[in-house]
Amino acid sequence: MKIYRQELEKIKGYKPGKPIEEVKRELGLAQVYKLASNEIPFSPFYIDKAILDDLKNINRYPEGGCFYLRERIAKKLKVAKNQIIFGNGSDELIVLTLRALIEKGDEVIVSYPTFLIYEIQARINNAKVIKVPLKNLGYCLDEIAKKVTKKTKIIFIANPDNPTGTYLPHRDVESFLKKIPDRVLVYFDEAYFEFAPKDFPRTLQFLKGRKNVMLTRTFSKAYGLAGLRIGYGVASRELAEILNKVREPFNVNRFAQVAAIAALKDKYFLKKVVSYIKREKLYLYKELKKCGLCFRQSATNFILIDYGKDTTGLYNYLLSKGIVVRTLKSWGLDNFFRVTVGKHKENKKFISCLRQCFSQK
Repeated sequence: MKIYRQELEKIKGYKPGKPIEEVKRELGLAQVYKLASNEIPFSPFYIDKAILDDLKNINRYPEGGCFYLRERIAKKLKVAKNQIIFGNGSDELIVLTLRALIEKGDEVIVSYPTFLIYEIQARINNAKVIKVPLKNLGYCLDEIAKKVTKKTKIIFIANPDNPTGTYLPHRDVESFLKKIPDRVLVYFDEAYFEFAPKDFPRTLQFLKGRKNVMLTRTFSKAYGLAGLRIGYGVASRELAEILNKVREPFNVNRFAQVAAIAALKDKYFLKKVVSYIKREKLYLYKELKKCGLCFRQSATNFILIDYGKDTTGLYNYLLSKGIVVRTLKSWGLDNFFRVTVGKHKENKKFISCLRQCFSQK
């Protein structure tokens, strides 16, 4: 007799990109460039003093409500402090939202392919997942609206999207929201917000007068705090209160909180990162074109590339050279792979190894 829920046997867990240390151990390599997990290639030097100053308090639990960080974000975004919810990475906010809203038989709408956690966690929380295929690697909002039923509880929208790097402009989102009933939560995952273009939706405007819109952002990407795991969401006061009821106490550690505050204070680092990534994307676009590969220009810090055939051989070859990219078989995109924009030397090495792989055909 199995003591766990049997339906969990049918759910495939999320597999992250291989960490650098693991690749070094497995292949005996001294140098590995990880271009698989959409991390930025710079260490956030601005947090050193904040972490060291708080080290003396490590024997104490962190501020459960992230008081000081909450004040800074509320001021920055011009929202009420009780509209903000914090998570152990923005991923946790997906889990908390499903935990708070889903009852058995409820439906959740996701596009496909998109960030896999939406479907995985929705199924774990006993929701029926309705998939709407992408069109030309972009969200088809009209089709999503048509799939809304009386059982629909949440619509997840990653904007910009992962793994495609595409995005929805403001006018499209504004028109879409007019078609969605107030009883359905539209969840905007804006993990790559800092890299987005000028016509990106001003999502905070949609929260005014609406209780069925929520957005989440993270410090893991442009701010370089992936290893500390901290993200936040903004929603109506009522929803934020409910989400705070279902989250675990002390879910954001004290170092993550002080680092996030330091991140908001330091404008130079963020500006440097965004500028650098933009410049290196242009370099990669140029070189990928020379290689004859098709790709979509990205609103993020990664590029989705069409290899034209199964990527297993390419992935293994690059791995043997110390380059870790992300194959997309789990997303059903067998002929595609995703590469994170790294430092220039990393990007050059990637392109060089790519050419070497082609020359061996």
